[in-house]
Amino acid sequence: MVDKAFAPIFDPKNVATRPIRTPKTAELVARNLRRMIIDGNLKDGDHLPHEAELMEHFSVSRPTLREAVRVLESERLVEVRRGSRSGARVCVPGAEVVARPASLLLELSGSTVADVFVAREGIEPLAARILSTEGTEDDFDELERIVDEDIPAAHAADNLAAGTSAFHLRMVQLSGNATLAIIAGMLHEITERHTGAVISEKSRADKEQYEASYRLEIRSCRRLIKLLRARDADGAFAHWQKHMVNARTSLLKDRENIQVRDILD
Repeated sequence: MVDKAFAPIFDPKNVATRPIRTPKTAELVARNLRRMIIDGNLKDGDHLPHEAELMEHFSVSRPTLREAVRVLESERLVEVRRGSRSGARVCVPGAEVVARPASLLLELSGSTVADVFVAREGIEPLAARILSTEGTEDDFDELERIVDEDIPAAHAADNLAAGTSAFHLRMVQLSGNATLAIIAGMLHEITERHTGAVISEKSRADKEQYEASYRLEIRSCRRLIKLLRARDADGAFAHWQKHMVNARTSLLKDRENIQVRDILD
């Protein structure tokens, strides 16, 4: 008998006519394997146990097991080399898995590059604040190495955008906030491509001004690292927010209406 308190919920008028779907056995097996990957019992690069072991463990048939593996393959959690005796290999995905679909959504929505740069202003200063309190000296050393080696090397190779973009992305990743890192990774290609196009144009137009901007970028990154090492959360946030606003102003001047699809075509 249905409790009166729940009677409205079970009133036929309020219940959807479509029955609740019972998950297929293959989906349940995939769910268990997915949880093993998420929990770290199966790590990036590991091979799944042999089919016979998995069939016995889950008490399923070979077709059911292979369907479960295909589910994980479609999610980019495993990689299957056809004809290989080694079986399926775990491949823990990074932000690149969602970057392309996210970029496509931005293209379809008519988003501008300005939208993306404004979003970064909400992400990166916050990441800098977190990093200043949660980061380690090794984290700060890594950022310093990027400034000392990677950015100058990229500059020398006429690919400064790659070096500076790497610094921005790595700073967010080192903050330890996975959500911020994933979002930053999704936007990385868009901002790097746009930055590269603008830098290339500026370097051809005024080499001296371009070099001055490069030196300013280096100084700003060093200033951030100094604030991070001092554990100055408010200072790191304020400095990087100003840096991001200045970068947006410079990189979007007369380009405010450029759409994401124009960058990724």
